[in-house]
Amino acid sequence: MAKVADDYFHGSARQAETHLGWNRNSVQLGLHERRTGVVCLDHYQGRGRRKTEVRLPNLAADIRELVEPHTQADPQLKTTFAYTKVTAQAVLDALQTTKGYAASDLPCRQTMGTLLNRMGYRLKKLRK
Repeated sequence: MAKVADDYFHGSARQAETHLGWNRNSVQLGLHERRTGVVCLDHYQGRGRRKTEVRLPNLAADIRELVEPHTQADPQLKTTFAYTKVTAQAVLDALQTTKGYAASDLPCRQTMGTLLNRMGYRLKKLRK
């Protein structure tokens, strides 16, 4: 991108954006790298929030300890998931009361459901 901008647009990222539809910031970054000889790395993998299991290493073991007595295997044995009748909100409440976690440290209800799914638990509705 930088070479094309230099050759055809006199080093103008704005003209490269107008005529070719390229992102001006990307062209400017390329021009800067070409001018200085230093390649800028963005460390894309390091962005974002870390998973809850990484932030709280003991959380997975505590969740298993709370949920395991309430689980059952798939009745048809088609999947390896363990079905549980405990809700994500009940797990959050139990972590606060029995394990001593602060509410600010724990994820929200939706994230706790995702975490339970990642751990191999599937929530199943109760039949009345």
